[in-house]
Amino acid sequence: MTDIRTSRNRTRGGRVRLSPAKSDAAPAGTPIDDLDIAAGLLAAARSVVLVAHVHPDADALGSALGLGLGLARRGVDVQVSFAEPDSVPESLRHLPGLPLVVAPEDVSDGADLFVSLDVGSRERLGSLVRVMDGCPLSLVIDHHASNARFGRYNLIDIAAEATAVLVARLLDRLGIPIDRDIAENLYAGLATDTGHFRHADAEVHRLAARLIDTGVRPMDVLHPITDSHPFGWLGMLSRVLDRAGLDRDAARGGGLVWTIIDDAVRDGLRQEELDSVIDILRTAQEAEVAMVIKQTGADVWQVSLRSRSSVDVAAAAEALGGGGHVRSAGFTHLGPPEDAVRRLREVIDR
Repeated sequence: MTDIRTSRNRTRGGRVRLSPAKSDAAPAGTPIDDLDIAAGLLAAARSVVLVAHVHPDADALGSALGLGLGLARRGVDVQVSFAEPDSVPESLRHLPGLPLVVAPEDVSDGADLFVSLDVGSRERLGSLVRVMDGCPLSLVIDHHASNARFGRYNLIDIAAEATAVLVARLLDRLGIPIDRDIAENLYAGLATDTGHFRHADAEVHRLAARLIDTGVRPMDVLHPITDSHPFGWLGMLSRVLDRAGLDRDAARGGGLVWTIIDDAVRDGLRQEELDSVIDILRTAQEAEVAMVIKQTGADVWQVSLRSRSSVDVAAAAEALGGGGHVRSAGFTHLGPPEDAVRRLREVIDR
């Protein structure tokens, strides 16, 4: 396994020159620290499979589609896929490049290069692990500190606010112009992963301005993702918020607010409708940490975490078997949902 790790001050311009690569066939563990190596892998490939994590969000799918559109315009055979659900989430169906998306069972074997985008571990590839294992080369592109670096090559930049930032850098290194279609995908990932730019530095704002200059209309890109819900969402929201709990002493006095969304409350709503609850719950001013526990199976729960400033929820989630960003993370819990609250309290009170 080879790491290609970037940091913000090493990738803003000019050629990166750190530990030189011996060759693409270098043995696992060879230290490589050059964004150009990742670009070189993409430039050399005639066929590429680009994979987002299961239940892809805007950064995962937008990054895959943005990179895929760029490579396809150079004549590369591109397939974009994800293992679950069985179709593109409705909130992301307006993104350009959807003809590149292939059902997981239809992804062809034998591509030159397998690339995962915004995927933290092999498990998050779902059934598409088989495709990765069947490719001669694999490249992991991600910005999560908890990434397991499971690829043959790994381009991990924990300072990047979104995987879309890394894709923009790669497209620039490849000399592929970022047109409006590519820009809409990258803008979707950039905006959503920065909390609509609440957690963005000047570099990210400059990139956003560059994307808008291609013709991107932010409202058109973001409205279907974050500002549009079916009427039933309102009923679900009222029931979920009514059962919310608050522990003012948790997180060393910072406070914890949480709620549970079981199958009965879900009432057939899409995953993206449930994912939006955390952004409302986190507005409770008495709580530094917000937690939403969503049922995904019998005694199986997906836990989403958010924090404001003092608590690293990525570290908390990693301690519980998950991962994510410092301010946005999650983990899977097996057993009664109340036990997930107890387990999190134990971690954030240390």
